[in-house]
Amino acid sequence: MVAVGAVIEDELGRLLLVKHVPRRGGFWQGKWICPGGRLEWGESIEEGIKREVKEETNLDISLIHPLVPFERIVQGGSFKGLHVIYIDYLARAISGDLKVGDDVGEALWVSKQGLYKRWDELHEDTRRLLQIAGLAQKGANLELGATGA
Repeated sequence: MVAVGAVIEDELGRLLLVKHVPRRGGFWQGKWICPGGRLEWGESIEEGIKREVKEETNLDISLIHPLVPFERIVQGGSFKGLHVIYIDYLARAISGDLKVGDDVGEALWVSKQGLYKRWDELHEDTRRLLQIAGLAQKGANLELGATGA
């Protein structure tokens, strides 16, 4: 599966996180993630990111620059055979009012300091994405009062 998404900042420097509705289930269930989803056939990466963000949050974004792609292969358990290639961009929200879509149950803007307070609530792939984006240090002690890169 090719998953596209964005690490989105607003004009105040806050980051957008979403959480799927419980009925959706899946690998990312119950954890905060960055908006995104499956790239559709015939769709460019940029189009897919903008579409997924609009569907999940009602926001229009400007793509700033691509982040280093990474993959996750899950073997065993209920997700046996899951292979995800993540392609994400750093982005800025440019218009729209935050409103969750059908498969998103919650969305919130969080400051970078607030991000560290919620670190354990983030999906591990989201933590990795934020490290790639330079918003968190790999292996850093993220206790209250720590700062990111």
